Amino acid sequence: MNIETKFLGEVIIEEKEIIQFPNGLPGFEQIKEFIILPLEKDSAFAVLQSIKEQEIGFVIALPFIFKKDYAFDLAEEDKEELQIKASEDLITYSIVTLKEPFNSSTLNLQAPVIINHKQKIAKQLVLQDANTYPLRFPIEGSYA
Repeated sequence: MNIETKFLGEVIIEEKEIIQFPNGLPGFEQIKEFIILPLEKDSAFAVLQSIKEQEIGFVIALPFIFKKDYAFDLAEEDKEELQIKASEDLITYSIVTLKEPFNSSTLNLQAPVIINHKQKIAKQLVLQDANTYPLRFPIEGSYA
């Protein structure tokens, strides 16, 4: 299936790779189907792209590469909603706020995107203890 994307132009995706966000994302509750598109091979960055709305795409990153001690607990209701059987089923991303130059961009560590990659179900959490992690964590200097 072909889709138009915000950052990568037209790409071919496989329907089995579509990730369902039953509640959408905060601010985009009506958009429920996304795909993850790598930016480069073995990169910490990817694009979370709506499969239906070309302009709805977010650069995302693996937060643990930038903040090694990043950790939080999932509530039981989140575990149930995401149909989690094992922690290995999960992938955590953070949405990147892009800035010029790129190395001044930031990660949103307060609202991680949690994906059950086996079931293709996802949710963006808003961590309850807002003081634990910043909304704008700088990527510059946080990785090699």
